[in-house]
Amino acid sequence: MLARENRLNKKDFENVFRKSRTLKEDFLILKVAKNNLNQTRFGFVVSQKISKKANVRNKVKRRLRELVGLKIEKIKKGIDIVLISLPGIEKKDFPTINENLDKLLKKTGI
Repeated sequence: MLARENRLNKKDFENVFRKSRTLKEDFLILKVAKNNLNQTRFGFVVSQKISKKANVRNKVKRRLRELVGLKIEKIKKGIDIVLISLPGIEKKDFPTINENLDKLLKKTGI
């Protein structure tokens, strides 16, 4: 579970969507924006395009949160990141999602 200080609120989501740089890898889109704080914050978007069932969408969010929680110490401070999942992610296994997240983070240089 991500600590409260590492989560984005609604207003911060809007800022990231307006001022961000966007990268895509298979079934993940990563939006990155600077936040001028001494911490990295994350947000996750899993829409109903993934699945109409809430338990499937929540499973995807839990997987993404777990992966981010494992990597948060290695990620630079002072940025906001939003991970948007695309249809197909619900069928992928944990290591595949991990590889794609690693590729996105390397592309951004964080």
